[in-house]
Amino acid sequence: MANQVLAHSLFSEEDINLFKEGRHYRLYKHFGSHPITLDGVKGTYFAVYAPAASRVEVIGDFNGWNGFDHVLNVRWDSSGIWEGFIPNIGPGHLYKYRILNPDYDHDFEKADPYARAAEHPPKTASVVSASGHLWSDDTWLKERGAKNSLEAPMSVYEVHLASWQRKENGDPQGYWELADTLVPYVKEAGFSHVEFMPIMEYPYEPSWGYQITGYYAASSRFGNPDGLKYLIEAFHKEGIGVILDWVPSHFPSDEHGLGNFDGSAVYEHPDRRKGYHPDWKSLVFNYGRPEVKSFLISNALYWLDEFHVDGLRVDAVASMLYLDYSRNYGEWEPNEFGGNENLEAIQFLKEFNEAVYAHYPDVQTIAEESTNFTGVSKPTFEGGLGFGLKWMMGWMNDNLSYFERDTIYRKYHQNEITFSLAYGFSENYMLPLSHDEVVYGKKSLLEKMPGDDWQMFANLRLLYSWMYLHPGAKLIFMGGEFAQRAEWDFSGSLVWDEKQYESHNGVFKCLQSLNKLYRNEASLHELNYSEQGFEWIEHNDSDNSVLSFIRKSEKEELVCVLNFTPDPKTDYRIGINNPGKYELVFNGDASNYWGSNYKVKSRLESEKKASHGRKQGLKLNLAPLAALVYKKKS
Repeated sequence: MANQVLAHSLFSEEDINLFKEGRHYRLYKHFGSHPITLDGVKGTYFAVYAPAASRVEVIGDFNGWNGFDHVLNVRWDSSGIWEGFIPNIGPGHLYKYRILNPDYDHDFEKADPYARAAEHPPKTASVVSASGHLWSDDTWLKERGAKNSLEAPMSVYEVHLASWQRKENGDPQGYWELADTLVPYVKEAGFSHVEFMPIMEYPYEPSWGYQITGYYAASSRFGNPDGLKYLIEAFHKEGIGVILDWVPSHFPSDEHGLGNFDGSAVYEHPDRRKGYHPDWKSLVFNYGRPEVKSFLISNALYWLDEFHVDGLRVDAVASMLYLDYSRNYGEWEPNEFGGNENLEAIQFLKEFNEAVYAHYPDVQTIAEESTNFTGVSKPTFEGGLGFGLKWMMGWMNDNLSYFERDTIYRKYHQNEITFSLAYGFSENYMLPLSHDEVVYGKKSLLEKMPGDDWQMFANLRLLYSWMYLHPGAKLIFMGGEFAQRAEWDFSGSLVWDEKQYESHNGVFKCLQSLNKLYRNEASLHELNYSEQGFEWIEHNDSDNSVLSFIRKSEKEELVCVLNFTPDPKTDYRIGINNPGKYELVFNGDASNYWGSNYKVKSRLESEKKASHGRKQGLKLNLAPLAALVYKKKS
């Protein structure tokens, strides 16, 4: 039978030029599989980039996985694009590309890099897909700029969808089910945003989604792409933003994936010193190749365009920035200026951020970046990388180190919890207590805390209190909100039975109150990334292990005092800026949090007694292992 592929193209000459220049940011509208009607005939248009191929066939369940009659046409313009229309194929059909390269004695069967759906792993075929979802989140999209602003409170609940709450049969909940369970839970807890660990299709469960093969396909583990849109819309209707983990740093070498796609290094860097990641045994994108830049930036905009997501948290940015990242001497080559910076990756990240904010100024990009690279969250026109926010890994490491210490030794390590304010406004920081801190023998956050059971829970409440009173956005991994005792198990479920106990539920209630305080008090978010929003009262009282400081907005102030020991303190004096009457607006030792309910003063009046370089002061009692927050009455 003759070839049944009809000549057809969704590419204009301008599209091809932009693609080859690395400046086409909507490639998903052209590449992949697209159900269309051509001359009154329903079918599917296919297009794939395979510049080293001598022949590309579409194989699938519609031709017995034999593509002899379905050979794509190579474009005349030497672009390396193969395309064509196949009648009588539509949504739901399975397919792959069979790619022949004259330099090999075997062919390559590859999933579609631009497929919008994929088979449930371990199966690996792509699925022809068409969306029927009709969005109804206009109200959220109109308000999103204010909700995502750096002047707004951002508290993020990080979720691994598969292990958040499994069904009785052990299967993960699907997108539609999560809309009925996860959405109201996040709303009840008071978080402003939710962050999904990668939900793009991935083959290997223990990678938690960070080894992606289907960058454009919402994982079939939880349903179809419209299910994910429904879930995101459900969050938006409750006023909650959705952030996706995005992984442009590396990809796995699975046979059906992007690696050696057409017998050549289409997506990975051909030099193994730049194209292979030793930590994850995965391949690294060739950021200097224009077609790869177009692929990745188009992918970022795809999730913003088609799924209305409100932010992208970019994984492992540090591994992209440095040529010698996790590499020994001789395993990397300096750049043209003799340095260790990956200049092509840096330029890619700048172009990515410029493209995202040019099209969506009301979203945020967030960098997981752990080095002292300058200007990660500064605009590109100021020489920065252009991210909106950067994870504050130093805060996380120093504070967990401090909190793990027995309280009697904390006075010798006061600098561990104060050091973050020495550089705290050099970037727009997000404070992360992420999944990485509760796996691989690191213990859960609760089990990191010292002391008896009461002190462990009190310490965790104090850690959260310090986090919410400290400048910056916040992120907490699921299970931490109710002090799960066990480490996170990606193959299981959170231990929901624990939440019924007063001690665990007390942590949840405390976090609810902190989210409410953070949301309602402008002093905690209006100047979150500015030195004008924070002022120390006393950070050197190491003998008592006490911190006191002021958080500010344009019009108001909050006075915050934290006692990092289990010993209550009476008649503790601090200096203040503004005389008057003060009311207690948060007490981390309250009985409904499973605190000791130590008697502290709910109302204070300033005294004309100098303290801490100020003419006025307050005298208060400090509860054990707790934060107190006071606000001046109008």
